[in-house]
Amino acid sequence: MSLSKTVGLLAAILSLTACSQGGLSRDRNSPYAPEVNRRADAVDQLLVGHRLLAANENELALAAFNRAALDRGIGDAEVLTALGSANLALGRLGQAETLLRRAVKREEGWAEVWNNLGVVLMERGKHAEAAQVFRRAYALDSGQSDAIRDNLRLALAKLDNIQYGIEQEQDYKLVRRGSSDYLIRTAL
Repeated sequence: MSLSKTVGLLAAILSLTACSQGGLSRDRNSPYAPEVNRRADAVDQLLVGHRLLAANENELALAAFNRAALDRGIGDAEVLTALGSANLALGRLGQAETLLRRAVKREEGWAEVWNNLGVVLMERGKHAEAAQVFRRAYALDSGQSDAIRDNLRLALAKLDNIQYGIEQEQDYKLVRRGSSDYLIRTAL
């Protein structure tokens, strides 16, 4: 087959494909994803990340929070808190602790951040420091949050029950309340 016949055949196939049902444009009832509107405003990645955390899509939430860090800066307290919460949900306690400590330094009056830091400390077995952090969160919250009060009670109970030299099994679990607030509950 000659080159001109091949080009002609290819042109005919492409023109017929454009006339087909799928075509080069999309129907509104198409099962495929819509095209991207590049002129529209971007969605806040913190909001996207919090929704993904609520849906237990922790890795995707972490990626969204990283994109938010590009927009707002890594030093933003909300971004640090979100990143810490995502790492906490993923079980990356060391990273979560580092990020939440940085968030607490940036925003000292935010009770939820102190609460999440206390949860990380409890998970890491630092009961004395966790009790102090929960006390601070409870004071900042003026005793309004039941979750913070329950976490403080559990930390104080753990602190009173410490038996040196005896390994104890962890008898509590982490429960998410809302988008980035955590509660420690005793396991049944």
